[in-house]
Order: sequence, then C-alpha cells, then structure tokens
Amino acid sequence: MSDNRYKFGIVGAGMIAEFHARAIQSMKGVELVAVYARRKEQAKEFSERYGVHGYSDYRNFLKHQGLDVVTICSVSGVHLDHVSLAAKSGKHIICEKPLEVTTERIDQMMAVCKENRVSLAGIFPRRFNDSTRLFKKAILEGRLGKIVLADASIKWWRTQEYYESSAWRGTMKWDGGGALMNQGIHTIDLLLYLMGEVRSVCAYSGLLAHEGLEVEDIAVAILEFKNGAKGVIQGSTACYSKEGHPASVQICGDSGSVTMVDDKFSVWDFKDESIADKEVLLKYGLKGISGGAGAADPLAIDYLWHQRNFEDIVNALREGKKPLVDGAEARKSVALIRAIYESANGRGKRIVLS
Repeated sequence: MSDNRYKFGIVGAGMIAEFHARAIQSMKGVELVAVYARRKEQAKEFSERYGVHGYSDYRNFLKHQGLDVVTICSVSGVHLDHVSLAAKSGKHIICEKPLEVTTERIDQMMAVCKENRVSLAGIFPRRFNDSTRLFKKAILEGRLGKIVLADASIKWWRTQEYYESSAWRGTMKWDGGGALMNQGIHTIDLLLYLMGEVRSVCAYSGLLAHEGLEVEDIAVAILEFKNGAKGVIQGSTACYSKEGHPASVQICGDSGSVTMVDDKFSVWDFKDESIADKEVLLKYGLKGISGGAGAADPLAIDYLWHQRNFEDIVNALREGKKPLVDGAEARKSVALIRAIYESANGRGKRIVLS
C-alpha cells in the first residue's frame, strides 16, 4: 500500500463489475487503478469508462504497480484460478458470490490465501443494511423469544434470453447452480447470518419455466436449524412479475416476529414493545414498495450495498482483523445450497450438514 491508499483492481468487466467500480470510486482512502478482462475490447471500454488501466493479460494485470487488492467479478467457476494467482502475487482478495461452485474449490481458495498470508473476503451486501443491523440486534437481545420458524423467499423472474446471453449461464460447471446459487444466495446468506447454521435439509427442485438449462429455476427446501428452529427456503427465477417480487426473510418466535422485505420491515412486532419500535417502523417500515432489488432486473441494485461491504473489508485490512464476511463465512451459503441440491437430486432425501 502506497500513500496510505489501497489500490484496487477489478477482475472481469461484466455487469457486476460496474457495481464494484462505482462502489470503489465512492469510497475514501482507496483508488481504482486497473481492470482485467479476457477480451481486449471489453477491457478497453471498461478502462476508458472509469479512467483506469486496462489489461487482457491476467499476469500483467497482477503486476500493475502498487496494486494491493483485487475484486473478483469473473464467472463463478473460474474464481479459484483467479484467486490462486492473485494470492500468490501477494494481493488481498474480495470475491463475488458465490466464492466458488463447490465447497471443495472454496477450501482450496482459503488454503492458498492462508499460505500466502493474504485476506480473502466475500461479497454479501445485504448484511450491511441498517435494517439488517437492527434485525440482528433484536435477535441477540432475545426480543423474539424462542425462535421457532425462519423463512427465506426469493421469487424472482429471469427471461430465457437472460440465460442465453452468455454461454456460462445455466451451467453447473460455470454457474454452479441456478435460482439458488446465482440469485437466491444473497438472501440465503442473510438467513444464515441472522439464524445461525443449519443441521439438516430436505429439498425438491425443478426446471419449469425455462429450456435447455442444466440448473434449477425453482427449488423448495425444509430446514432444521442447529438451534432447533425449523424453516423454509423458496427460490425461483420462474415467478413472473413486471417489477419483481422483493426477496424476504421472516423470523418468528414466541415473543416476537420480524419480516424484512429487501431492506424494509413489513412486520416488526414484539410482545414487549419499546418506544424505539415506532421510530424503526417510521424509518425502515415498508411503504408501498412492490418491486425488489434485482428481482426482475439484475441491474436494479444500489451499489451503496457493495460500498458498505467493501468499507468493512478495508477497515479490517487497516486494523489487521477479519472482515464480517471472510472466506469461512462466505463458504456457509454455498455449503447449504450444495446440500439442498444433493437432497433434491435424491428426491427429498434428508441431508445432514457437517
């Protein structure tokens, strides 16, 4: 790190890289300096748009003078390759979801980063909303009492053209899965963050509204959490809506219930009310919002969510501590999704997570 500023480079120049670039350029104490894309034209266009150096050779990108941190926005199934080379070059790494398409490949990523003494962090921006902080605080303070049910719902829509727009979309090798691994993983991670780990799962999945895909466009899973609560995950890209159904997490206990719809509360209800509850609903309550962030249009996401995620990582680097979403945390959602796929392939067979 030179002049006390972390210099960032982005790997990949697709849609999600745009959010990374905007988030980085909005932060203090960091600088976006380079981008890598496999195609020269794409690297050139992206570099000119953001005023940075463009590379189509990955090893040359990693040699960019002063480069400290790389953010990985490439296809999920090649994250391991990009992370391994970056780690061996001494770069700290921020990797988009999912970290990789299997837990085995994630374990390899974590090992190479540990061996080369660099940080590995994941991108799960929904953890960094103010409403998420309040939700987590209410749970930790016991305001919900004994938690009995916890559900996540991601009923989104993607067109056939979306899947056909890139050869990797809808493939197990490169995408790692469908509605759960690609779209639903953010909300699944949020459920795990709020509730803790899952003991076992039974699931069903299918391909109902699209053609020619290797992955699911609908899945339903019944969960048993380690704390004894039960729950359900519903994930789909086959639920048509012009504006899109927002993703939601609902957690119910014997003393309170909370439902968060994207980053707003539709339910904030406790047996023991406080004066602050009215203020929470005034500021974060759901007020006639119908569409959801990324529900029907993957571009309809606020980059501020990414910015907060990045800021936590940079602060952790400066202070020499773990970020909120380190490699081990980012691995948990992939482990659960892979267990759901295993159960679904076994026609609802109960799978116990290790």
